[in-house]
Amino acid sequence: MSSFGKWSLQGVPQKGWACIGLEDLGEPATQCEMCENQDIRYVHQMQHPDYPHILECGCVCAGKMEENYAAASKRESESKNLAQRRARWLTRKWKVSQSGNHYLKTDGFHIVVFPKDSGWSGTITRLSTDVTTQARRLYDTQDKAKLGAFDGMVWLKATE
Repeated sequence: MSSFGKWSLQGVPQKGWACIGLEDLGEPATQCEMCENQDIRYVHQMQHPDYPHILECGCVCAGKMEENYAAASKRESESKNLAQRRARWLTRKWKVSQSGNHYLKTDGFHIVVFPKDSGWSGTITRLSTDVTTQARRLYDTQDKAKLGAFDGMVWLKATE
């Protein structure tokens, strides 16, 4: 295999790819499957109608493959911002209700975490509609319940 990886292979399309997902590995933990040179943390999952495999690629290769570096860069930047926001989530100033539950009002949501059975649970209420979503699982700790609420809020925002 040459130092250009799949870029130099016949039968591997170089244009016309679409990104079907992005994954944050938390640290550079794999190598770009297109150039086969770059260690990557943010994995752009690239698909092409004329190629049988989904390739896991870095930002630069993904941008070239879909002929839109700005879109690839924006995806990665949004993922980085989300990771940083999640890392700061537990340091936010959570208020305590009269019943002793930690809660937070942010981004149009009212989030509450509370002890339940032998663990922790929570609810997320969308303030604009007053629709409440109950946690689907029980968490070991209050902090894990808060992080689960963050992930739930992000998912609910994406479904708006």
